[in-house]
Amino acid sequence: MSRRLFLALAGTAPLTFARPTRQTIPVGLELYSVRDELGKDLMGTVRAVAKMGYAVLEFYSPYYDWTPGYAKEVRKLLDDLGIRCLSTHNSATALGAEGLNKAIELNQILGSKFIVMASAGRVKGLDGWKTVGDTLSRASEKLLPLGMRAGFHNHKLEFVPLDGKRPMEVIAAHTPTEVMLQLDVGTCVEAGSDPISWIKEHPGRINSLHCKDWAPGEDKGYRVLFGEGVSPWKEIFEVAESVGGVEFYLIEQEGSRYPAMETAERCLGTWKKMKG
Repeated sequence: MSRRLFLALAGTAPLTFARPTRQTIPVGLELYSVRDELGKDLMGTVRAVAKMGYAVLEFYSPYYDWTPGYAKEVRKLLDDLGIRCLSTHNSATALGAEGLNKAIELNQILGSKFIVMASAGRVKGLDGWKTVGDTLSRASEKLLPLGMRAGFHNHKLEFVPLDGKRPMEVIAAHTPTEVMLQLDVGTCVEAGSDPISWIKEHPGRINSLHCKDWAPGEDKGYRVLFGEGVSPWKEIFEVAESVGGVEFYLIEQEGSRYPAMETAERCLGTWKKMKG
């Protein structure tokens, strides 16, 4: 190919979004970690999270009840603080035919690019999980032209074999590669699955990880702080960044021996030590 032809073809190539480099992948907070504080004072909690040094955040399902006007107020606050919302957690309804338009409107206002199904509701058998995949696929078709993407967030249930197959395998197989498989590390580990192998098996689809730790023991479980559990974080980060296509990390904590806001700050401190 001549240089002139190469340049001509390059000029007609579609625009693509550059992925963050390893040095620029931001870390955020899943706001479920500070749910009580958020319920009492959303604006104040967001300010406090930004002050800690988190670069992004993820709102969870109660945001879906906001009016567009309130979402604009939240977006203004985010812009003023220099913090971004890149994804939201949603019920299955929000990604269904009747609920998706509202989710799109609110997420566009917030600047979110990923509308994530974080609860599939009651699902019966592997055929039921195929239906969940169909819902995500239809949502993806509508979101992609808008520069947005659908996603699915796992819990322990989706990594526990059902009739010889894990529901997450069904979700992955019955959705296009544009659907993000947001990996909750802690629940994957508790279910006995290997997060590293899972990431390698689905290259480019693990665009976001929930950095939630887990350890066996009645007094541990999900109450251990990030970095205190059994997850091999160094190896997880390596494969997420080299294979998984991670664009942002999210710390999530279901509870700990410290108050929620202190827990969030301690987890970020550990993150900085790990990642440099």
